[in-house]
Parts: sequence; C-alpha cells; structure tokens
Amino acid sequence: MVATSSVLTSLVAFGASVMAASLPPCNKTALIIVDVQNDFALPTGNLSVSGGEAIIPVINEVRHRGNFDMVVLTQDWHPVGHVSFYSRWANDPKAKMFQPYTLPSSGDGPVWPPNTEQVLWPDHCVQNGNGAEFHKDLHVSAKKDIFIKKGANPNLDSYSGLLENDHKTETALPKMLKDAGIQHVVVVGLAEDYCVGSTALDAKTVYGYDVTVLSDATAAVAPGSKKAMEGMFQKHGVTLQTSADFFKAQDARKCRFNSKSC
Repeated sequence: MVATSSVLTSLVAFGASVMAASLPPCNKTALIIVDVQNDFALPTGNLSVSGGEAIIPVINEVRHRGNFDMVVLTQDWHPVGHVSFYSRWANDPKAKMFQPYTLPSSGDGPVWPPNTEQVLWPDHCVQNGNGAEFHKDLHVSAKKDIFIKKGANPNLDSYSGLLENDHKTETALPKMLKDAGIQHVVVVGLAEDYCVGSTALDAKTVYGYDVTVLSDATAAVAPGSKKAMEGMFQKHGVTLQTSADFFKAQDARKCRFNSKSC
C-alpha cells in the first residue's frame, strides 16, 4: 500500500512537471492604457465613447492584479486647429464630421501627399484643457507610470501609441519597450476601433510583440468599425480575450508575467 502511494505521488509529481514545462514562458509584459481621457470617457466629452466610463474599474483591476513590468498611459494631446478637427476645415463644403476628408496637396498653407485622407472629428483633447486630462477614476501613478503624449503635431494625426499616422514617425514608446526587454503587450482603453486597435496592430505587425487586447477593458466608437478592427486582430494574430480569461491564463502559469521563471 505504501509502495502504491509512493508510485502515485511520483506520477502526480511527474505530471505536474510535464504540465509546467508545456506552459508558455513568463514574458516581461507591459500594460498600455490608451487615452482614458475626459473627452473620450465622460458622457459629456467632446468625443464621448459609449461605455467609456464603465471600463475604468476593469482597467484598474487589470493594472493591480497583473503585476506588470511596465505601465504606460497614452494621451491624445492636440493643439488648437489640429488637422483632425472638423473646425479647421469647416469652411470647405466637402468637409463632413466623422467622415474621411482629402487633405490639400497644393496651395499656400500646409500640403500633404496627393489623396491623403483624414477622418474629421470634433475638437477634442486640446492641450492643457480639461478634456485632455485623464478620467478622475483612472488609477495613475505619477512616479511609476510612463506617459506618452501623441497627436501634438498640428498637421499629423496619431492613433497609435507607437507610431504617428504617417507610419514612420515614432513616439518615445518603441525605444522604452525595447530597452525594458518587453516581450508581451496588453492593450486596454479607448477606443478599440481606433487608438487601441492601432496601438495593438503596430505592436504586433511592426515591432513583433505578443499582443493581447482585453475586450471588457475597452469600448468602441461604432459597431461597424469595431467588427472591422477585430477582424484585423484575428488576421494578424492579436489575441482578443476577456480580463477573466487573461487572469486564468496567468494563474495557470503559476507566476506573474514579470517573474523570471514559472
């Protein structure tokens, strides 16, 4: 009986070791919290995203339970008269709110390459204005977090936290992620179909990170663009899962993502 018990104990230990060996390694992971700002998150914001406030408690839980190696907060930071503002182009009858607008390729003012399109939005997240501030309920550490301001160039928009919309101009974030040895990026915030999605896709397709978007920690501008963005996630290998499933996977590794071993 004792021998049988010993054999069973050995088999259980062996099985556990095999299971542990089959689990993915614990990668250094960054949490990127995208644009949880008043103009997006508040119902009264200039570019309010439906459900924007509801995701904030989920984001706070994720950042505290995740024990991430790095926490990054991106912040839309537009000057007055930004290229994405409908108000800049309102005198042109071709300009329509929430629609692509072909930017001028000739003339006395700034010009862009032919057929350059820009979606026009209400004025939002204007530098030093209340709309650009982080939502009051979002947990932020001024000492530990990394802050990335984007969209400050008056003539170039920036959805992604890594690259501006010309797909050439980098923010400071790519170098920071590389220098920190980050391998896995988790993206949350606003809005899934624009800035969250662009950040996730750039992290995956341009910089080669493993990328997870947490579906209950983001909200979208519109159902159609949300569906299209999630199709891009599937096409390019970006993982879309709930925060509950994310934590289940994390617990299965029996470690936090910033540990050196499982």
